[in-house]
Amino acid sequence: MVVEVQVQQGTVHVQQNRVDVVPVDHSQESPWLWAAYYAPFCRGLRFGGCYNTAFGRRERRVQDLSYLIKPLLRLCYDAGELICAHYHAPGDSGLQAKADESPLTHADLDSHIHLREQLAALTPGWPLLSEESSPAEKAQRHGWQRFWLVDPLDGTKEFVDGTGEFTINIALIDDHRPVLGVLYVPLQKTAYVGIPGQLAARYTHAEGETWQQHTLAIRRLDDNVPLTVLASRRHRSPRLHTVLDWLEARRGPLERDNSGSALKFCHLAEGRGDFYPRFSPCSEWDVAAGQAVVEAAGGSVLGMDGKPLRYNCRKTLLSPHFYAIGDAGHPLWRDLLASTPEFEGAAPAS
Repeated sequence: MVVEVQVQQGTVHVQQNRVDVVPVDHSQESPWLWAAYYAPFCRGLRFGGCYNTAFGRRERRVQDLSYLIKPLLRLCYDAGELICAHYHAPGDSGLQAKADESPLTHADLDSHIHLREQLAALTPGWPLLSEESSPAEKAQRHGWQRFWLVDPLDGTKEFVDGTGEFTINIALIDDHRPVLGVLYVPLQKTAYVGIPGQLAARYTHAEGETWQQHTLAIRRLDDNVPLTVLASRRHRSPRLHTVLDWLEARRGPLERDNSGSALKFCHLAEGRGDFYPRFSPCSEWDVAAGQAVVEAAGGSVLGMDGKPLRYNCRKTLLSPHFYAIGDAGHPLWRDLLASTPEFEGAAPAS
């Protein structure tokens, strides 16, 4: 069966395992308009590689990545048990400081080794880039088109402080875009899984190999409900306060939901919040899986230029500043992006 969708001057033909796109010149469109207009059409399609920017041509092949979900849940569960064994053993963290002064524990290393070995067995030939990869491994990344981007323990400070707010982040990057993401919360034995255009679900471990599945979906902005901002428990900045003041002037009093690690992406994807702005330093492995989950649930993760974040494109592995947005089609966010250049500060240099 062929499904035909008219998109302005272009026609998209979807048939079994491919997508054929008639060339359309979008060079004069703003990034925000492109994202807001096309997202509803693209949400039902699963896109993979084959991306060509010449003359505004966009080509994607349909692929099904759902076969990876069950083994990913298994390896996340096992890595989570390794982490929890250290978490529940006082004095067993083996806390060290890395070169950038960020903490490193036995739990980070045990999870990294397990994920590295199991992902290599699951998808032979797909490289892995982890926060705990060696400098030599990280130096090879620029030649990779498809690879795993992993933070084996996101929220190490929360782990050390005993808040319980830490996650395992696994993203599959294809052509600089996160095409699959898993955020696993070890203490809750819960995984948030996103395959943009195909699936957004929360999986809670029951027993054995059984997982309870619940659909994830962002919530729409409601003028009668206060806007909820998802923020870091630890990081504040003048620019964040400027954005919050801007929102309060237009929406009235805001509600705040503070949490550590990638849990803010989880809360956004399940409709517990509306907006997660990030101006403090973080790395690509902190963000990519969350972006996949949020996009799969119907939201967006945009840079200050209004475009979805891309990965492994720059010399640095630091992430640019971003807005993670639930109801991305609402005009409030278009106005915020238009006002962003007026705010003080700048994103990390390329």
